[in-house]
Amino acid sequence: MAEKPLPLWMNVSAGAIAGVTEILVCYPLDVVKTRFQLQVTGSTAGYKNLGDAFTQIIKQEGFGALYRGIIPPIMVEAPKRAIKFTANEEYTKLFKPHVKDAQVLSILTGMSAGFTESLVVVSPELIKIRLQDKRNAGLYKSTGDCVKKIWASEGIAGFVRGAEATAYRHISWNAGYFGCIQYVRSILPKAESKEAKMLNNMAAGTIGGTVGTVLNTPFDVVKSRVQGQISAPYKYYWCAPSIATIVREEGFTALYKGFVPKVLRLGPGGGILLVTFDVVTSYMRKTFM
Repeated sequence: MAEKPLPLWMNVSAGAIAGVTEILVCYPLDVVKTRFQLQVTGSTAGYKNLGDAFTQIIKQEGFGALYRGIIPPIMVEAPKRAIKFTANEEYTKLFKPHVKDAQVLSILTGMSAGFTESLVVVSPELIKIRLQDKRNAGLYKSTGDCVKKIWASEGIAGFVRGAEATAYRHISWNAGYFGCIQYVRSILPKAESKEAKMLNNMAAGTIGGTVGTVLNTPFDVVKSRVQGQISAPYKYYWCAPSIATIVREEGFTALYKGFVPKVLRLGPGGGILLVTFDVVTSYMRKTFM
């Protein structure tokens, strides 16, 4: 017998709890990823590798620097999940009559929901990047101070800088993630226990997160470069010209700066999301339904 669908508030609550859990566990990797992405090839003061980045940040700035900028992504997690789940449901209704293949349907709805999600996160992402950037150390006293200074110097347009790259980042990641988890789940042995189901979810989420990361890292690098600019003249604007500039000046591999910490976060992070979501929704079913 199929399980009864969860009410929207349960889906949103479980998604928010899963998302915040993933942020708290994996956020230091996000800080390191951003530092690598903002680091122009050839910089003499750059980080050599993942271990060197952690060592330098902790030694020079203290352990707390690994959680700098965490407030914006935590604050936006619940509304982001609400919009993502609602959008996913509505896009499924829109595409289902015209798309019969379950995997194609998952990819299309994921991409569309990713675009909608990007509209919500672009401003919190920009604030987070500004706070994470080593060059801005001492510039912003807090998240609120960062918001105030961006408004004063850049106006409302400053908060949507990087919207195009953010949209491509979310669309490409969701395409890889949802396309993969649907396929991986279909080829894995059927889970006969809760433990087996959890392992299947972890495997599907990790593979999906990793593939999504491979697809979206170039857009993420561009997003970090665009949003990290605090004053004119701006070197990076739109995705295509920015990608061309980075490749021309730094080589193709520069489009994958920060890939290791990013995949370490979003690979296992995708698994953490699925497992936590499953645990929370199971508890909610038993408690509230």
